[in-house]
Amino acid sequence: MQLTEAPVEERTYSFWEQVNRMFDRAAAHTKHPKGLLDQIKACNSVYRMEFPVKRDDGSIEVVRAYRAEHSHHKLPTKGGIRYAPNVTEDEVMALAALMTYKCAIVDVPFGGAKGGVKIDRRKYSEAELERITRRYTYELLKKNFIGPGVDVPAPDYGTGPREMAWILDTYNSFSSNPLEALACVTGKPVGQGGVRGRKEATGRGVFFGVREACSVEEDMKALGLQTGLGGKTVVVQGLGNVGYHAAKFLQEGGAVLVGLAEIEGAIYNPDGLDLEAVMEHRRRTGSILNFPGAKNLERSQDALELPCDILVPAALENQITVENAPHIQAKIIAEAANGPVTIEAEEILLKKGVLIIPDVYLNAGGVTVSYFEWLRNLYHVRFGRLSKRFEERTFSRILEVIEDLTGKKVPVELVQEVAHGADEEDLVNSGLEETMINAYQEILAIRREHGVDLRTAAFIDAINKVAQSYLELGIFP
Repeated sequence: MQLTEAPVEERTYSFWEQVNRMFDRAAAHTKHPKGLLDQIKACNSVYRMEFPVKRDDGSIEVVRAYRAEHSHHKLPTKGGIRYAPNVTEDEVMALAALMTYKCAIVDVPFGGAKGGVKIDRRKYSEAELERITRRYTYELLKKNFIGPGVDVPAPDYGTGPREMAWILDTYNSFSSNPLEALACVTGKPVGQGGVRGRKEATGRGVFFGVREACSVEEDMKALGLQTGLGGKTVVVQGLGNVGYHAAKFLQEGGAVLVGLAEIEGAIYNPDGLDLEAVMEHRRRTGSILNFPGAKNLERSQDALELPCDILVPAALENQITVENAPHIQAKIIAEAANGPVTIEAEEILLKKGVLIIPDVYLNAGGVTVSYFEWLRNLYHVRFGRLSKRFEERTFSRILEVIEDLTGKKVPVELVQEVAHGADEEDLVNSGLEETMINAYQEILAIRREHGVDLRTAAFIDAINKVAQSYLELGIFP
C-alpha cells in the first residue's frame, strides 16, 4: 500500500506577528545584540480606551479606540488614525511598528505610532463623527498621547483633513502652548496650517517609488520588461486617496491603467481605462461597474489576478494570501497599502520571480510630507514665501542674458516654464521626490550587499538606523 503525505496545516499569523517575522528575518543579517533588537521590536506604549458618545437620536453608544506608540527613540512619535469597524489592538501595534521602520527608511526624525477608532464611519452622521473625534482627542490628551513634541497623528483609512481640523481645535482648547499647537496633528486643511501637496503625497510617493524601481535595468531585464514606466500595464485595487492619486500619477507617467477595483467590484479593459472618466462615472452612478468598454468583475478581489505588469494594492492589509498568490499574474507588486501581502504569500510570489516593492518604503510619502507640514507649523512660515519672487527675478535675468548673448528671443512658453520661482507645492513635491529616490537607492544597495529581497533590505536599513539612535542615546538610568 502506498502512503501519501498529509498536507501541512498552515498557521495563520496576526498582523503584529507578521511584522515581527519580517523584522526577525532582517535582523538575522545584522550584528546588533539581542537585547537591542528586542528593544527596537517592542511596542513601547498601547492605550486602549472606551468612551460614551451620544447619537443624534439621543441614545448612548460606547466606542472602543486605541493609540499605540511603538518607539520613542525619536520624538515625537508619528502615525495616522483610522476609523474602521475591524480595528484591533494587534492592528494598531503592527501599523505603529511599520511607522517606526518607515520613518527610519526615509530619514524622517519620528518614532512610529498609530491610532484607531472601532467604528464604521458610514453609519454615523457628520455631527456624530465630530463628537467621536473630539472625545477621542480628549482621551489622548488626558494620557499625554498627543502633542507637537509627544505624538502627532495624521489621516489614515476613514479619516481626512476635516477630522484633523477637529483634532487641532480640541487640542488647542486645552493647550497651554498655543504657539506650537498647530504642529499637534498633520494632514490638516491648508487654511488650518496644512501644507500644499499633503493630500496627494502618499499616492505621489508611490509613483516616485515605482518609477525608480522601473529604472533599474537589471531588475527589469529579469522580469522581461524594458526600463521606464511607459507602456507598462497597471491594475490598482482601491480608489481612495492613495489609490486614486497613485493611479493618476502612474497614468500621467506613461503607464496604462487596465484594471481598477473598489468595494463594489472591479472593471477591466486590456486597452486601457481613463481614470477621470471612471471616477466621473462612479460619481454619477455610485459605482465603477458598467463603465463603457470595460468588463465587470463582481468580486473586487478578482482584480488582483488580472494580467498586468504592475499590481498596486491600495486598500487594506492581507489582500494577497496563499489562496490567491499562485494566481497573481503581475510582474511587479507595488504595496501602496499597509501589509497587503501576507508573509506566506510573499514567499510564493518571490519564488515566482515577482518584484515586490514593500509598503514600509513605498507608502512613506504621506509621513514624509507630514514631516514637512510639522516643520511648517513650527516655523510659522509657508515654504517658498521668502524666496519665490527672488528666484523668479534671478531666472528671468539669466534668460535675458542668454537673449543678449545669442541675439534671439527665448520662446514665451519656455520663459513661463523656466522663470518660475518655486511655490510651496513645488518645494514639497521636490522634497518628496528626493526622499523617495534616495531611500530606494539605499535599499537597493543593501539588497545587493546581502543578497536579499527588497522588503528584507528595507527592514535591515530601518533596524540599523534605529539601533544607531538607541546606541547613541544610551540607557537611563
